[in-house]
Amino acid sequence: MGAGRVPVTVGLKDRFFATRKLTVDLTTPLSDADATVQSMPDTSPAKWHLAHVTWFLESFVLRDHVPQYRAFDDNFAYLFNSYYEAEGARHTRAARGLITRPSLGQILDYRTHVESAIEAHWNNLPETALQLVELGIQHEQQHQELLLTDILHLFAQNPIYPAYWPTPIIGDAAIFREDGAGWREGPWGLQSIGFEGAGFAFDCEGPRHEVYLQPFALCERTVSNAEWMYFMNDGGYSDPHLWLSDGWSWVQREGIAAPLYWQQNSDGQWLSFGLDGLRAVDLSAPVTHISLYEADAYASWANARLPTEAEWEVAAASFPSGEGHLLDRPGPVRPKVAGCSNPFGNVWQWTGSAYRPYPGFRAAAGAVGEYNGKFMSGQFVLRGGSCATPRGHVRASYRNFFYPHQRWQFTGLRLAKNV
Repeated sequence: MGAGRVPVTVGLKDRFFATRKLTVDLTTPLSDADATVQSMPDTSPAKWHLAHVTWFLESFVLRDHVPQYRAFDDNFAYLFNSYYEAEGARHTRAARGLITRPSLGQILDYRTHVESAIEAHWNNLPETALQLVELGIQHEQQHQELLLTDILHLFAQNPIYPAYWPTPIIGDAAIFREDGAGWREGPWGLQSIGFEGAGFAFDCEGPRHEVYLQPFALCERTVSNAEWMYFMNDGGYSDPHLWLSDGWSWVQREGIAAPLYWQQNSDGQWLSFGLDGLRAVDLSAPVTHISLYEADAYASWANARLPTEAEWEVAAASFPSGEGHLLDRPGPVRPKVAGCSNPFGNVWQWTGSAYRPYPGFRAAAGAVGEYNGKFMSGQFVLRGGSCATPRGHVRASYRNFFYPHQRWQFTGLRLAKNV
């Protein structure tokens, strides 16, 4: 990950070890086989996630700032590097699921080794190294979410649909209303967006700059599963006039007719597969696991549009980013009712904005500057976090990004309109 400004914060050591513990705790239900397999090229095995975030710390904190440190295993730099060209050759991403060895146990030993070395040298680490520890925490939190979404995709390929973390079914009161949700007008005119102030931010969140917004309104909540079913029943997936050209080609080519992980049983009832197993679609919950193409088609069908990322940010700035349905601990992870007015958590919200640099953006120097800037092509911005995003990780300026066809993350939408 690259970051423009990485302050050393109070409680850094405690947060570091708490983050490391949560990652391991999230893998507790997994067997060695569960942690090894890769279900598609976009995902990574749990074992790889566990090792990659550790390699990041070993490489950029220990190797570069502790002269007497020796690598745990010289092969790991090749196996567990992701995109860092400056770090040399690496194993092909699509073949990560073929790394049957080292075992899960050896990867956990690797994590312990690196954590012990960081703890032993903590008091002697220079500020630049502590800044990289902060970056490592943020990096690992991103991989905690990827870990969960990749496990979900993997388990969804299993015909017996195993639950990652079983839980009793507790129904939420349906909040869907026939008259739809309300609208909230956002600040317009000359506005400022982008990160500014104290605390951590990734480099792609800045520099802070001014934008001019026309009068607009955002829906008070995200689109629900009940509303999505209206779209489906009205022929939303079969009407080419609703779709972007690339989106319509994708629908036809892939045979898309519902959100990812939805299926109908023999009685025609819609079910959805989640980390807690296969269940009836909760009509009150926000629709999730949809692509940018699907979100845009729904917005067209609803006589609305997707918000721009600037509209979303200025509208969200007054809400506490640490609230909402976010990840706190291991356990079942599934979106809850779509009625919360707080824009953070539950599902990532597609915007209509391309992921491009802000005016004056410069990638951070060195290998850690590679991650964000070089991916500013062909992707769209999502905002707000999801039920799998660790609490405290997101903020109003946070920019997530994926390609328009991707939908294995907890992705949903909030409508916008001109006023």
